[in-house]
Amino acid sequence: MGIEPSPPHRLEAGQVIDGFRLDERLHQGGMAALWSVTALEAPPDVPLIMKVPRIMGGQDPASIVGFEVESMIMPRLSGPHVPRFLARGDFTRQPYIVMERLGGETLRPRLDQAPLPVDEVARLGAAVAQALHALHCQHVVHLDIKPSNIMFRETGEAVLLDFGLSRHDQLPDLLEEEFSLPMGTGPYMSPEQVQFVRTDPRSDLFALGVMMYHLATGERPFGQPNTVGGLRKRLYAEPIPPRALCATVPPWFQEVVLRCLEVQPEDRYQSAAQLALDLQHPEQVRLTERAEKVSSAGKLKTLGRWFKALGAEPKDDTTVTDQIERSPIIMAAVGIKSSTPELQEKLLLTVRRILEVEPGARLACVTILKTNRVGMDKLTDEHGNSLHVQQLVAIKHWARPLQQALKMADQRLTFHVLESPDAATALVEFANKNQVAHIVMGARGNSALRRYLGSVSAQVVAEAECSVTVVRV
Repeated sequence: MGIEPSPPHRLEAGQVIDGFRLDERLHQGGMAALWSVTALEAPPDVPLIMKVPRIMGGQDPASIVGFEVESMIMPRLSGPHVPRFLARGDFTRQPYIVMERLGGETLRPRLDQAPLPVDEVARLGAAVAQALHALHCQHVVHLDIKPSNIMFRETGEAVLLDFGLSRHDQLPDLLEEEFSLPMGTGPYMSPEQVQFVRTDPRSDLFALGVMMYHLATGERPFGQPNTVGGLRKRLYAEPIPPRALCATVPPWFQEVVLRCLEVQPEDRYQSAAQLALDLQHPEQVRLTERAEKVSSAGKLKTLGRWFKALGAEPKDDTTVTDQIERSPIIMAAVGIKSSTPELQEKLLLTVRRILEVEPGARLACVTILKTNRVGMDKLTDEHGNSLHVQQLVAIKHWARPLQQALKMADQRLTFHVLESPDAATALVEFANKNQVAHIVMGARGNSALRRYLGSVSAQVVAEAECSVTVVRV
């Protein structure tokens, strides 16, 4: 090309590093500089950005280790919820990471506009939860979820940034090896992070709960601590309930947020997919005493929580992969009017067997109310009763034996009536949107006409992104 690569530590516009020309420095932070760059050979179809760690005389171990962590993890990530990775350089010459440059701003400016409407916060939270589920499925826990590390594509997907504090199940944890202090951003760190546990994906759900609390109320639930002692207060101090700060916050939203902020990971949502499911279907959220709180715990209760936290040892045996596998969303597609009682009974038994070996699973019971492609839809029967409500009652009746036999808590069950002219497409879209891990559905007997035209179950099997079990009598 006739252009020499740039010196490693004196970067200027126009210099070239390994085939990437530096165009403009976009940001200079305490840990890294960001440059817009152009690939001089085989340029990709997306704009690019180069991240260069800032090393103060080679004496900044946090910058060095964080860059090494990010450069190990990013090449292993894919999908719409992370920036596309292009290239990297190491410390022997010039450290850098080249990745896709996203347009727009991060979520950070939205904090200055808080409190935001709850429906908008729920929409943002659901998008981030979906991104977290995709990340966790790739064996990574982020450990630094905050508004400045979140952007959105034009197509609506949330994109997670900055993996310098992250941990990959299948890679060495350099941060744990090198440092003995909690790593993270003070307001968003989970209690287990404060106790040096970096393996639990539910830490990211705690951070998302902090973010949604702040966006909905304008306040941080645990302030902005800058000492280890200040961080440890979240092991025993309850946040002020959101409804006490903002009267427009509905009970269901307080239920969701306070569940995210529970001290023990076992008391939070068990996966990001399960959290996204509730944020997208607020009418399905089961309310507990969390929803009714109007004040935080008194001094006596807080003292008791302090003593309990004093002797508690955090669990560090959870991995991202194990937690995801323990907490799937199972979808039962129930054909109320299109199946026989025998098929419904067989479907019920199959779902029961799956739930018996998946005690941490959520079950979404789904049925289809067929609508017309053209013309007016009939929404009531001949007696004026709502067809939608009839379908909803019917699937709740179908699921009642499951609740009784497995003693399922209400929060493990949701019920959905989808109105659509195309049953298969509606089922696949619901499964994909809600990160369903396993679809269980019935199929009626074969016939020449059905073989020629195709069936709902065959289309779902072909198009779904998850496992599908088809039940026949």
